[in-house]
Formats: sequence, structure tokens, C-alpha cells
Amino acid sequence: QSQLVESGGGLVQAGGSLRLSCAASGRTFSSSAMGWFRQAPGKERDFVAAISWSGGKTLYADSVKGRFTISRDNARNMVYLQMNNLKAEDTALYYCAARLSAAVTGIRDQYDYWGQGTQVTVSS
Repeated sequence: QSQLVESGGGLVQAGGSLRLSCAASGRTFSSSAMGWFRQAPGKERDFVAAISWSGGKTLYADSVKGRFTISRDNARNMVYLQMNNLKAEDTALYYCAARLSAAVTGIRDQYDYWGQGTQVTVSS
């Protein structure tokens, strides 16, 4: 059974940093595009960042460009999201997602596997 497990969330002050991790198990996702999404209370689950299977191509939401960096380690079946200069509006439940396809996309419905999420709270 394929599984994605996020970790690294927490409470941080505005301007601070966090690094989220996503551990994949049950199958190898080394040939899959991976992504991060987030959902604030009462809002839709929005795209944050995505990375190709090789790590050679990345995609970011405009709201996080220049502050967040997505990366992956295929040997360890891990995906990371480094978040710097955090703002109150970054507060949300952050989800890791994987596609069966290798192509990068920010479209939520094109992801096939989802984790349970890790909470990020930024205090202003």
C-alpha cells in the first residue's frame, strides 16, 4: 500500500523558517512528479510547489516564489519543502502529493496519492 507521510510542521514566528519532509513508502515514487499543497480553514486546497521526477524542473505558486524551495532525494524516497520568510498567510495544513505521471503540474486533481498533512502555523 502506497503511503505519504508529512512531518516538520509547527508553530513559528513571522519571518522564520521551517522545513517540511514527506516520506514515501509502499512503492517507489522516483519516476513520479511530487508536489506540496496547502489548505487553510474554510478555503480550498491550493497548489504550493511541484518537482519533476529528476528534480530538474520545479514549479511554484506566485505567493511562495523566492521564499519556498522544493527538493527531493529519490534514493531515500523523500521530498522536502524549505520555507523561509514565513508569513501569517502561510498558515495552513500542508499536504504532500504524488502523481503516477512524471510531468510537473500544479493541478490538484492530477495527483494520485496524498498524505494526511502537517500543520504550519505562523504567528504575526
